[in-house]
Amino acid sequence: MSETRHADEAFLPPDAARARAERQHAALFRIAERHAGTSARRHRWHHAEVPDPYEAVALVTALAGGAALPEPGEEPVDQADLTAALTLIPHVRAELDSLELGLLSLARDRGMTWQAIAFGLGLGTAQAARQRYERLAGRSETAES
Repeated sequence: MSETRHADEAFLPPDAARARAERQHAALFRIAERHAGTSARRHRWHHAEVPDPYEAVALVTALAGGAALPEPGEEPVDQADLTAALTLIPHVRAELDSLELGLLSLARDRGMTWQAIAFGLGLGTAQAARQRYERLAGRSETAES
């Protein structure tokens, strides 16, 4: 029965969302295995004492949403914590834009085509990838002025 179902899948349209999720999982696993396989490698980017803005926003979101449990004696997430996390969002967005722009530049410098970059980003066309790069570069120039 399962062999028939597997054979039938060859005649179904591809599921782009599933393919993207599988690539995301494979990408995270690859990077973790190759560059974060030890405690020293995993923590070389983090500040030992203070969370970075992304980590702070993610922590508040996880605690408020129930994905992380507070430790005994830890204050529950309140409105001020949520406001503080929201305050950090523009910084996190700018940081992510900067990372993406840098990664796109590195990819192009190392010979990747816009089509290959589009695939990595989950975009449909090379033109969409190039436009994304141009939009990020424009925002970066605006932020630097």
